[in-house]
Amino acid sequence: MLYHLFGYLDEKFDFFGAGVFKYISFRAVAAIIVSLLITSVYGKRLINYLRYKQVGETVRDLGLDGQVQKQGTPTMGGLIILAGILVPTLLFARIENIYIILLIVSTIWLGMIGFLDDYIKVFKKNKEGLHGRFKIVGQVGLGLIVGTTLYFHNDVRVREYTSQKVSVSVKENQSFAQKLDQTAAKSFKYQDKKSLITTIPFFKNNELDYKKIFSFLGDWTWVGYVVLVIFIITAVSNGANITDGIDGLAAGVSAIIGLTLAILAYVSGNIVFAEYLGIMYIPNSGEMVIFCAAFVGACVGFLWYNSYPAQVFMGDTGSLALGGVIAVIALSIRKELLIPVLCGVFLVENLSVMIQVSYFKYTKKKYGEGRRIFKMSPLHHHYQKLNYHEAKIVTRFWIVAIVLAAITLGTLKLR
Repeated sequence: MLYHLFGYLDEKFDFFGAGVFKYISFRAVAAIIVSLLITSVYGKRLINYLRYKQVGETVRDLGLDGQVQKQGTPTMGGLIILAGILVPTLLFARIENIYIILLIVSTIWLGMIGFLDDYIKVFKKNKEGLHGRFKIVGQVGLGLIVGTTLYFHNDVRVREYTSQKVSVSVKENQSFAQKLDQTAAKSFKYQDKKSLITTIPFFKNNELDYKKIFSFLGDWTWVGYVVLVIFIITAVSNGANITDGIDGLAAGVSAIIGLTLAILAYVSGNIVFAEYLGIMYIPNSGEMVIFCAAFVGACVGFLWYNSYPAQVFMGDTGSLALGGVIAVIALSIRKELLIPVLCGVFLVENLSVMIQVSYFKYTKKKYGEGRRIFKMSPLHHHYQKLNYHEAKIVTRFWIVAIVLAAITLGTLKLR
């Protein structure tokens, strides 16, 4: 909203300073500051309100150290995260941008599903919460919306260049930003077109066309793509949900992933950097940097209260939304095949549960007694059973997430 307001003031009245709102970098910084203020200042008020309403976590006895002390800790704190993401996005992003619309819808959609799950657990005193199949239906519904939009919407395009370049005269006294804008406008002959190409990491010719993969579907190619989108959103969303098991883990890892996605969105939406790095340029995708900035600010601000010992838990209200949004951003900038690397912590947490359950069922059927690979799943509980302190586990998982983020960014040139 402020983008259009200050754009109008700059154009009509040459209002002092209004022109800075044209720059993504300025709006991203503003978004992260406002997000931090919302989550840190109003977060405390929400925690007090949740305590007043006795919206406390009911902790199952898993025999873990320090678990009893968590009983009654306010949950549904994901509302703080949702506010920290949505308010700065609505203020500073161009809300008519199709990618921003998709991200806002995704945040609200999954936030509502998570909120319903937490509401049933807290107010209906049902520890199971929303039945798993209803969560899956909600995630599939979002996948349908995101997948069909990315496939059919006319504003979702990829720029293809000819090999011929046009020379540009660039004055020495121009700012770097002006040079980028001038180069972006005149340096290359190009064509924006609908495409299902995506990025394959670590390969020289690192583009894959989904149309070739789903060519056997004929005119129903879009169905194969939408199914893929549904799978990715569901997997990442559930991965974040499973990871949210100890203080500060999901929020910290999500902040690291969000910052990495912000960098990827910026270079994918900037014609000069995209050409230099040899990656596909996606028109209008740079606007997602503002959303990513708000996302990071919300996660970091929430950590103020969620770090050990936690004063509030995000609940499914936050964790489902965080994972789903990460998936949608990755799909929008055509970097979804990097998810196993970038979201490696979520992946391992997910796999640890799947392996544990599968092995237990297999051994029970074969030997009449279920056996376990891990002391407990998800993986962070395994380390708790090994008597690692909660804060140490979280810190080490953050370090792993930073390493994976660095590897992800390295794929921009490492092929």
